[in-house]
Amino acid sequence: MKTILKLSLVSLISSGFTIMLFISFYNTKSIEYESSPIIPVTFSANVGNTSVAPSDFIVAANNSIGAVVHVKNTSKSDSGNEYLNYFLGVDSRPRVGTGSGVIVSPDGYIMTNNHVIENATTLEITTNDNKRFQATLIATDPTTDIAVLKIETDKPLPYLYFGDSDQAKIGEWVLAIGNPFNLNSTVTAGIISAKSRDLNKGDRKNQSFIQTDAAVNMGNSGGALVNTKGELIGINTAITSMSGGFQGYSFAVPSNIARKVFEDLVEYGSVQKGLIGIFGTPVTPDLVNSEGLDVLEGVYIIDIQKGMGAEKAGLKEEDIITVVDDIKIKSFSDLTGYLESKHPGDKVNVEYYRNGKVNNTVITLNIINQTNFLRMTLQNISKEEKEKKNLKYGLRVLDSGDYMTELNPDSVLLEVNDNPLYTIDDLRQYNFNNIRNLEYLNPKGEKERISFRR
Repeated sequence: MKTILKLSLVSLISSGFTIMLFISFYNTKSIEYESSPIIPVTFSANVGNTSVAPSDFIVAANNSIGAVVHVKNTSKSDSGNEYLNYFLGVDSRPRVGTGSGVIVSPDGYIMTNNHVIENATTLEITTNDNKRFQATLIATDPTTDIAVLKIETDKPLPYLYFGDSDQAKIGEWVLAIGNPFNLNSTVTAGIISAKSRDLNKGDRKNQSFIQTDAAVNMGNSGGALVNTKGELIGINTAITSMSGGFQGYSFAVPSNIARKVFEDLVEYGSVQKGLIGIFGTPVTPDLVNSEGLDVLEGVYIIDIQKGMGAEKAGLKEEDIITVVDDIKIKSFSDLTGYLESKHPGDKVNVEYYRNGKVNNTVITLNIINQTNFLRMTLQNISKEEKEKKNLKYGLRVLDSGDYMTELNPDSVLLEVNDNPLYTIDDLRQYNFNNIRNLEYLNPKGEKERISFRR
């Protein structure tokens, strides 16, 4: 019996000692585990170099909001004759539209959208400090949807500096500033969602918008898109929407394009485009398969314009342009968007592929001042000539061709489908099948109209 008790006592003591050792060992291991460094499973930690969003946008907003204005457009669609208005059933009451604009110089030059001021009879500007001015329309470019206005003031105005939109990055924070629904000086924030966005590849306008998710609504058009430094990197222009309101995407004309258009409109009255002289198409998977291409991105040259910079630099059909001045060319809008910011006479470095090999060349950009339309040869008219003839728009007819014989040389083609023609680029949207009417000025200075029956 005593032996059994002794064995039981020894067993209990041994068990207790074992349990104490286990608890002590477990706690030690726990402490060691908790104090051990956590190793990332990807083994690619980058501590201290992460991109952190700004804590607020106060500085950028304060530096920008004073330069964004409210634009009021008053227009009339009547014939000017009260009895004729009644007979035609035309509403002769003034129509009022509103939008936004950006002061870009201390002496009162303002950029906005062409569609904001279209058909205006009077333009009224209200600044952020509630001062009102009558504005003068300097010139417009419907292709890029940019218009330039001017107000007169004795004191320098707050204005925005142009930023470099080519340096803007996808994912970068931006602010949209404007007057949506007549809510003056509204600021919204978002990021750049995409660049070189063409909303309608079939309209031949070769758009190259900055896409953002900053909220933009009716009335924001013509307002500012600024970066966190308060620099102007775009002019807010469009949204895509099923309801007419903001649905997550807005689009702005990049500042490098807007600035170049602004300078041309002020100096020449129309946009002077520098072109390389090619007809091309973006490289797509289907094109890669059908042509057996070695390059997956770029612009594939379909044809070369005679006498232009591309031909003189040695480019040929089936070459693929991949880089221009360190700008990667992934789509046709990448190429056209960059060239929209350049002037005739500028030189650009071009990297291209030919037969699987990389080549480099320098192309001098040329201006095309003439075009063929309905077998006519038309030419841009200088700002000075427009002023001399008291014209706001129009294209000179150099040769009427064998179809539009009514338009003698030295006539001025004014409108197509009731839309004014400022430069030959405005003709891109028209072809023989969608033309309803033409309005022109004959050499005697008389307006005449031609209607097409369909």
